[in-house]
Amino acid sequence: MILDAVNYISLNRRMSETDTVAAVRRFNRFYTRAIGVLERGYLGTPYTVAEGRVLYEIAKGGGITASAIGEITGLDAGYLSRIVGRFARDGVVTRERSATDGRRAALRLTPHGEEVFAPFDRRSAELVEGLIDGLSSPQRERLTGAMAEVETLMSAAAPGPISLRGHRPGDMGWVVERHAALYGREYGWNIEGVTARIVADFLEHHDPARARCWIAERDGERVGSIFIVDDGEGVARLRLLLLQPAARGTGLGRRLVEECIAFSRATGYREIVLWTHEVLTAARAIYASVGFKLEKTWTHDEFGKPEVSETWRMVL
Repeated sequence: MILDAVNYISLNRRMSETDTVAAVRRFNRFYTRAIGVLERGYLGTPYTVAEGRVLYEIAKGGGITASAIGEITGLDAGYLSRIVGRFARDGVVTRERSATDGRRAALRLTPHGEEVFAPFDRRSAELVEGLIDGLSSPQRERLTGAMAEVETLMSAAAPGPISLRGHRPGDMGWVVERHAALYGREYGWNIEGVTARIVADFLEHHDPARARCWIAERDGERVGSIFIVDDGEGVARLRLLLLQPAARGTGLGRRLVEECIAFSRATGYREIVLWTHEVLTAARAIYASVGFKLEKTWTHDEFGKPEVSETWRMVL
């Protein structure tokens, strides 16, 4: 009898999952038809839906990079490159070399691009207005609430892309708290004081042209951080690399380190140095993979127990 009950529950769960999948697919078919996704030219333009989305991000991005658009949209890098290339050939977009990273270009609409985008944006709004035109105010509120609920549930089921940004008010407190909590729990370290001092020094003395903090976000939540600061005599220092457990295994750690390397090269530093510990095997693997070399080791007990400490250096 118990086995029959388990089988019955399992069958019902599978049926429920199948019904949910069918319902989502049915809604997708309805909505893609409603907004014209299947049309050859989206909203009367010569561009596809994907191209229209990229055009929108460039128009609203204020000099956004292709990599940032990829993070937002989830488009394949090769496909995105072809889209940007087409926009450039059409005279819709210009590519300007980034001031902080010579390998990247800031994308902006040309005057012709603004002429192309204005009716595109207007038609998009008119399309949605047409879809909801017959709804009363209470029905529009229900629709808005239902869409918000769909977005919340689907985002929880499939986490969005991770984006990088500069620091904002409140970020530094988060950096200190996360370092204290994570390293305390995982390694038994007491590093709240040293982290707070590093953060305070950054806030009080850093030159934005030669030092930077990156905060990694996913779905509006902070998931990582890293700093690069001026260590004097043409040397940059990499500090406070941190990943939330949920962001580990995503390639974010290497991405953050590479941001520091690119910034340091563009800024004119000769070398980057960093301080880490033998026990931090994942971070050490990243440093080694991008070209850092272990320079020296020593043992200290500043964190409450003896640890093998290391200096790594990279010549740029």
